Amino acid sequence: MRTALLQSSGHPGSTVENLKVLDEAAGRAAAAGAGLLVTSELFLTGYAIGDEIGRLAESADGDCADAVAEIATSHGLAIAYGYPERAGEAVFNSVQLISADGTRLANHRKTHLFGCFERDHFTPGDLPVVQAEIGGLRVGLLICYDVEFPENVRAHALAGTDLLVVPTAQMHPFQFVAESVIPVRAFENQMYVAYVNRVGPEGEFEFVGLSTLAGPDGVARGRAGRGEELVLADVDPAFLAASRENNPYLRDRRPGLYGSLV
Repeated sequence: MRTALLQSSGHPGSTVENLKVLDEAAGRAAAAGAGLLVTSELFLTGYAIGDEIGRLAESADGDCADAVAEIATSHGLAIAYGYPERAGEAVFNSVQLISADGTRLANHRKTHLFGCFERDHFTPGDLPVVQAEIGGLRVGLLICYDVEFPENVRAHALAGTDLLVVPTAQMHPFQFVAESVIPVRAFENQMYVAYVNRVGPEGEFEFVGLSTLAGPDGVARGRAGRGEELVLADVDPAFLAASRENNPYLRDRRPGLYGSLV
């Protein structure tokens, strides 16, 4: 499945403008044969917008979800997008996956919040593995800091995730995560990882870009630079199956030795 990574900071504070950016990118991705388009963390609203997060937050089935579903159906591809989700009094940092026919397939709430900004504005989620099927692949969802905890990714590996989708807002000076950690996560867990970052200055942050799709051999199939970019790369089920057959990590685990981890 060809996968498109939309590296952009869009228009912080404007869901209307960000939906326009998404629509344009979906058109380009579909024309290039992509079956899935992935955005960055909090793409629909922007990341560093302070208390505007609460004002712009919507339910998982709100107006913005309907708008994304219309974009997905009009271009014939699935979309995973980051947004602030309101559920009652709580606001979550979420990613939702919508199919090419507009069906809401899965919604993940970020479980590990990074820094004072996120802890002040969001409630942490408590479900580590969220998955859905797209094009014969089992697609799992995490967000940014979540993927830096190896336990999270291993839980996905044990649950059979083939492609792990990770919208992120990775900032300076932590670019080594995109450059080194993500390929290692893909290799040690035998899966593809699509890590899609914001880019450029926003509030007090400087987002580093470097979005990547890493394969189960630890090699990047596609990687963005430091600017606005739409990266296209392929997820190959046959290569994944062969890699899993040849790599013994999951078979050689000894869970009985790991009790101290919990």
